[in-house]
Amino acid sequence: MTFQEINERITALATQKGGQGVSFKFAFPSGIIVVNSDGTVTNENVDADCTIATTEENFAGLLTGDLNPLMAVMTGKVKISGDMSVAMKLQNLL
Repeated sequence: MTFQEINERITALATQKGGQGVSFKFAFPSGIIVVNSDGTVTNENVDADCTIATTEENFAGLLTGDLNPLMAVMTGKVKISGDMSVAMKLQNLL
């Protein structure tokens, strides 16, 4: 899955599900995707309540269920910074 495909998927999910009341930043080697608290999406590097850093390949694995989220964090394939309670709200978005 490419960065552009991930960006389109996250944008579609954020539009469909609306604002979560918190902001998420997805940091990939090839770019940044920020889902604002109102559900809008940008590729600008702005502050967010929680940042999830991973590769496009690992993120695709999370979306398809091939990569267990807890194991991904524990093994360092996914790094979370910021408010951890906000990270738990990600399952509402994804």
